[in-house]
Amino acid sequence: MAEKKNYYTIETDGSLICQKCGVPLEKSNAVFSYLENAFPVELPVCPKCGFVYVPEELAMGKVLSVEKVLEDK
Repeated sequence: MAEKKNYYTIETDGSLICQKCGVPLEKSNAVFSYLENAFPVELPVCPKCGFVYVPEELAMGKVLSVEKVLEDK
């Protein structure tokens, strides 16, 4: 079976801490969904509560541009 390629990956260095749980975020798989389209990503996630950290450059860059393209279709 072919391995799925992630649309976006961010490395974690242990410096991002979950404010709720007080533990370092760990790199994990997540999926962005928008207008019935899904994009696999690897982002920092809290191993306790599941909080997913979305960096500003991803939210305001790639995600915003993908949203605009999908809305124009």
